[in-house]
Amino acid sequence: MIPLSFIWVFVVTMAIGLPIVFALSLAPIFGFLAADKAFFLQTLPQKLYIGINQFPLLAIPLFILAGEIMNSGGITQRIVNLANVMVGHFRAGLAQVNIVASMLFAGLSGSAVADTSALGSMLIPAMEKEGYTRAYAAAVTGASSVIGPIIPPSIIMVIYAYIMNVSVGGLFLAGFIPGITCGLGLMIVTKIIGERRNYPKREKRASFKERTAAFKQGIFPLLTPVIIIGGILAGVFTPTEAGAAAVVYAFFISVFVIKDIKIKDFIPILLKTGIAASAILLAVGTAVVFGWISTLSGIPNKLSAYIFTLSDNKYLLLLLLNIFFLIVGMFLDAGPAILILGPIVAPLMY
Repeated sequence: MIPLSFIWVFVVTMAIGLPIVFALSLAPIFGFLAADKAFFLQTLPQKLYIGINQFPLLAIPLFILAGEIMNSGGITQRIVNLANVMVGHFRAGLAQVNIVASMLFAGLSGSAVADTSALGSMLIPAMEKEGYTRAYAAAVTGASSVIGPIIPPSIIMVIYAYIMNVSVGGLFLAGFIPGITCGLGLMIVTKIIGERRNYPKREKRASFKERTAAFKQGIFPLLTPVIIIGGILAGVFTPTEAGAAAVVYAFFISVFVIKDIKIKDFIPILLKTGIAASAILLAVGTAVVFGWISTLSGIPNKLSAYIFTLSDNKYLLLLLLNIFFLIVGMFLDAGPAILILGPIVAPLMY
């Protein structure tokens, strides 16, 4: 049995600001040394390699690459224009545009960071010019970007599906309604705040001609999630192959349809993709090692026994877990939280 002191090593290393990858790596090393089982250390590189040498994980760099291609072209501006003709005439019009654009962009990037990077740099200055406070503009952008990992394709869902051995396609399909619901909820709150603060709106609705033109410009990017989900559900390709299809489609519309990207522009795009994918996959590998030592320590069984002493009501357990994840989310990003807690907490729901 591995002593639980390695958990404190993880907590302390995270508290002092050490990157999550190093925290996940140092904790197992300390655990084996504390248990006087240093011979296990030679298996750590093997576990790390096995953790990332999985075909489903190839979807991660592919979806990141597709999102980077979309983000580097003029697609972001087209998405914003489409959102503007749809909801720009609402109270707090630019804030509503921000939210709807995030919902639309979520189907392209699958990442909250990409959403914030693409839309924030464009919409936050525009909102400030319209009289919104910088804090409110940033808050709307940050809150709406959370929709990015919910509406498919989603990098977080790919990670969760791999860690928990569930269907990526099923997770993608299940993400639409929650994502749209979150977006509508944000729009309602924005409308209420906009009326109280008298935020501006577009003076008149967009004409039918303007809406048609914006839709024609935005239709090709918006087909991305349709192709991905439709192809998976129809059995045309696997989720990993769907990532490759998304890259090909993004390349085609960016180079040959919209014509905003040249071949030479792909060098920095590939570089950014490699850096982002490497960071995620390294976190996945170290999380697999951390999950392995957690299992050897008997943490899932001990946690299950403790939780069920509180209540055996599954709805109460779900409520407690949601509160727990809310607190964890204040300190960890969604990816590391899923990687660390998924294998430990998920058995409680079975």
